[in-house]
Amino acid sequence: MPLPIAVPLPDRGLIAVTGPDRVPFLQGLLSNDVARVEDGRAIWAALLTPQGKYLHDVIALPFDGALVLDCEAARRDDLLRRLQGYRLRSDVDVLDVTEPYQVVALLGEEAPASAGLPGDAGATADFGGGLAYVDPRHAGLGVRLAIPRDTDALAPFPSGDFGLWDRTRLALGVPDGSRDLTPERSILLENGFDELNGVSWDKGCYVGQELTARTKYRGLVRKRLLPVAVDGPPPAPGTAVMAGDTEAGEFRSGRDGLGLALLRLESLESGVPLTAGDARVTPMRPDWARF
Repeated sequence: MPLPIAVPLPDRGLIAVTGPDRVPFLQGLLSNDVARVEDGRAIWAALLTPQGKYLHDVIALPFDGALVLDCEAARRDDLLRRLQGYRLRSDVDVLDVTEPYQVVALLGEEAPASAGLPGDAGATADFGGGLAYVDPRHAGLGVRLAIPRDTDALAPFPSGDFGLWDRTRLALGVPDGSRDLTPERSILLENGFDELNGVSWDKGCYVGQELTARTKYRGLVRKRLLPVAVDGPPPAPGTAVMAGDTEAGEFRSGRDGLGLALLRLESLESGVPLTAGDARVTPMRPDWARF
């Protein structure tokens, strides 16, 4: 079998939360069950506004006695500021530990086995002086590595560019942080957080929980972020998706004939062709989606 391909993800940063109160501190802030991280699992979770709108999403990892957050590098200062503002009397430290580490994706069917992992989403294992973890959102996104920059652990693997990883996650319909989610506006359940293992429904209270729970139990989801095939010039992020003369949604990120778009569910039922700019966009339903 061919070796998996290693794709550097320089757009990712790492924040460590240390101290005896690290679990209850993050448990009251993130949308998923942080206790699972202490049991050796990686989880995907979001930090929300008190009104339940998206601020940041992270992959939380168990690493060397700390809880480490794999986050957007360009927005980690904002995440650090928000986390530090919530510390109050909690006995925790919140630190940027991006250096001297790197985040790398391993793509291919053999990626979990090559990192000493089973294939189930969220599994973790020590690797190359750091940590390997099957992407907790969807196992089809492969394995991530948070490893030292000076390690030789990547030597056996052929390298690939970011476009390979980006096309993989677009085809699966998985959002990539603020490229697809609008801070202080996006709602988790419109963007796949339920099916992609980003929300715990039995963990207790966290910031923004009320809107998230109400959205689920009252069936208030009217839009969904979906993968689309793009036929024509690639639309810019934010381009309106139209069903004839009616606005049906908004195009988000895209590459090489694939994209994600936040679409009104009623537009999927109308049968009217959808366009974004000068391109036709055809929605695709991911195998994980429930609606």
